[in-house]
Amino acid sequence: MTFRKKGSKNPPLLSLEFILQNHADFVACVGMFFVLGLMFEGTAEVSIVFITLQHGVTFPAVEAEAEFLYHYGAKDLATVFFYTLVAIIIHATIQEYVLDRINRRMQFPKQRQGKFYESGQFSVFFLVSCIWGTFILVSENCLSDLTVLWKAHTHNMMTFQMKFFYISQLAYWFHAFPELLFQRSRPQELSQQAVYVGLHLFHIAGAYLLYLNHLGLLLLMMHYFVEFLSHSCDLFYFSDEKFQKEFSLWAIVFILGRLVTLIVSLITAGFQLAGGQNGNSDDSAEDVNVLAAKIAVLSSSCSIQAYVTWNLFNVQLQRWMEEDAPLQAPSVKKKRIKGRFCRKGMENGVATSNRLLDSPQMRKEKSS
Repeated sequence: MTFRKKGSKNPPLLSLEFILQNHADFVACVGMFFVLGLMFEGTAEVSIVFITLQHGVTFPAVEAEAEFLYHYGAKDLATVFFYTLVAIIIHATIQEYVLDRINRRMQFPKQRQGKFYESGQFSVFFLVSCIWGTFILVSENCLSDLTVLWKAHTHNMMTFQMKFFYISQLAYWFHAFPELLFQRSRPQELSQQAVYVGLHLFHIAGAYLLYLNHLGLLLLMMHYFVEFLSHSCDLFYFSDEKFQKEFSLWAIVFILGRLVTLIVSLITAGFQLAGGQNGNSDDSAEDVNVLAAKIAVLSSSCSIQAYVTWNLFNVQLQRWMEEDAPLQAPSVKKKRIKGRFCRKGMENGVATSNRLLDSPQMRKEKSS
């Protein structure tokens, strides 16, 4: 959501500008209908499908308490839609109460405001996702027992916190498509941003549908951590260009993150997903041991790593070009100023000599 000056005129009602400026209020009203639907018996069943997680199944556990797990289904689309509305509201809140105030204080030029808003939003999202995802990995013993990475939960199910994390991730990246319109993205940047969002949706949905929840979560945490560092460095660079010197340190972290992600994907998909050679059907059902899953994991991991690396080089090249442009402009201006001063000096010299020749003394000397 772009910042609107207080002194600007209100656009016409229901015009495109009016919708862009007040889209968060419209979305909040739509979301409020689903929340109010819980208060009435006739609409409560419909509202629950949008607000709470669906497709839950109770399994008897070894201990006395039963375990409530989830799988995916068609009703998840309604849940993703509702939390997409929530993501748009949170996005607008951060924009208005945090980023716009920083922009007014720092007075960024117009060509940098879009990048500043983008980096600010992504920094908050990646930081929250890293903390949340790390908590899930620790609570489900993924770091202590690495076999969990390539084995699905009991009967291809997932816990509440795991499913809610993936639903929230899908909702956030779905909300990024309308935000491209709300942020008034330039046409030359629209395709690149759409591909960036589409790749995240493809990989998150793939891990969710193939029940590679723990492996996908670990890869997402490594990817999000590197992206968080990237956008944090961009924020420091926008505040002061002297922080550009720290780019070399971040580039090392970026390359290491890409390498670790590829190594984990290759080891898990290349060896473990193809390693279910026992004849027990129950064990093979828990493992994602199919050729399509293995190819999908390897190809998707390699594709997104190649894409973000290519984006890194493009961004750095643009910055180098921006840094070289102001260095060349003053030299040309200096030459022009110097030439103008020389011409002006010659004109002043000629005018002075003409005045001396026309003076009374020179006329007396000429007459004598």
